[in-house]
Amino acid sequence: MGGDSGIRAFQGRFLTLTDDPAYGNSALRYIEDGLMIVENGLITAIGDRPALRHRLARGTIVHNLGRRLVLPGFVDTHVHMPQLDVIARHGAQLLDWLERYTFPEESRFADPDHAAEVSALFCGELLRNGTTSAMAFCTVHPGSVDAVFQAAETLGMRMTAGKSAMDRNAPDTLMDTAQTSYDDNKALIARWHGRGRLTYAVTPRFAATSSTAQLRLAGALLGEHDGLLMQTHLSENRAEVDWVLSLFPECDHYLDVYRHFGLLTDRSLFAHAIHLSDGEFAMLADHGGTIAHCPTSNFFLGSGLFDSARAAAAGVCFGLGSDVGAGTGFSMFQTMAGAYKVSQMCGTPLDAPRLFYLATLGGARAIRQDAHIGSLEPGKEADFIVLDPEATPLLARRTARSDSIADLLFALAMLGDDRLVCETYVMGRRVYSKAP
Repeated sequence: MGGDSGIRAFQGRFLTLTDDPAYGNSALRYIEDGLMIVENGLITAIGDRPALRHRLARGTIVHNLGRRLVLPGFVDTHVHMPQLDVIARHGAQLLDWLERYTFPEESRFADPDHAAEVSALFCGELLRNGTTSAMAFCTVHPGSVDAVFQAAETLGMRMTAGKSAMDRNAPDTLMDTAQTSYDDNKALIARWHGRGRLTYAVTPRFAATSSTAQLRLAGALLGEHDGLLMQTHLSENRAEVDWVLSLFPECDHYLDVYRHFGLLTDRSLFAHAIHLSDGEFAMLADHGGTIAHCPTSNFFLGSGLFDSARAAAAGVCFGLGSDVGAGTGFSMFQTMAGAYKVSQMCGTPLDAPRLFYLATLGGARAIRQDAHIGSLEPGKEADFIVLDPEATPLLARRTARSDSIADLLFALAMLGDDRLVCETYVMGRRVYSKAP
């Protein structure tokens, strides 16, 4: 589904990041009395309202958003659609979590009706939390991919997703084979990849659950189609790292497994990447691979702390991921708060503009969608959210005392949740409103 036809305009307070603020304050653009003009779902102009009023054709609908704050829609770089029902399950680390909670839940997605029900709720929760684009894992069942793409297409969302590949070290109900995985992916790519705002991702779950034959065919698949992405997990848990190295003794380290099978490219995103060596960071940078930083999940499973400063120093691009269901919710505010706490523990605290960059344009860059989304600029798709800095009494009191935009953003990141989000728009069309 595309954006509404015709021209409309939005009046309000606009804030966007046009680059990584680590490279200069000019990346943060704030317009106190702004106007954004949208035509056929794309931003055609944004700037000071007095300077742009003359560009409005007679009769153009202008939506006055008052003193609320307008930002680009959030980008979730790593989230599991089928794990919606395992959020907040107690007491496990990664490998036990998979066996105890995740695999039994994912087996239910053999039922297409269940997949459709959960996918609709999944997309609705993303939008309710201000997330307009996501990169999502599905299950091994092709119908789970159909379901999430259908739900996203109905809402007009930009969605990247793929069928998980697992042909060993998993329950029988969740295993495919190297060849059936390849064949199912080929059919799904033909059906969905490049259709509207949808992008397909080759998705080996992680190295330990795929044979060498399956990883080899996954690498071949990635090279056979233009614009495909690849998503998988990397160095989330120390026991996982040791297990992978025992399964692939011919490889120098965990990341080298993916490189060996053609899965490390400039279209590859790796979730977590907590326990990387200097050599792995250098290899990631050399190949243009990116990372999804998932702080709430890493806290919840006790996996460890991602060193964002080390990644940045190595020249590796990363964005933020909720990682539902080990992640504790869909809110990118809570994810930003988690990322700040991790950076504090690592001794290199992220500031507010950088946090919001990682949740918007940085995330778009990590999933190779920044030509379309991530910032409010002419030519970009009009995906944006409307925030109420006075959504709760505490927020109202705290934000009233903010003495700068950076301080306001920091308060929102630390105290915010879904209650902040008043409205969510995709391609200039409102798809969520908190108002009844």
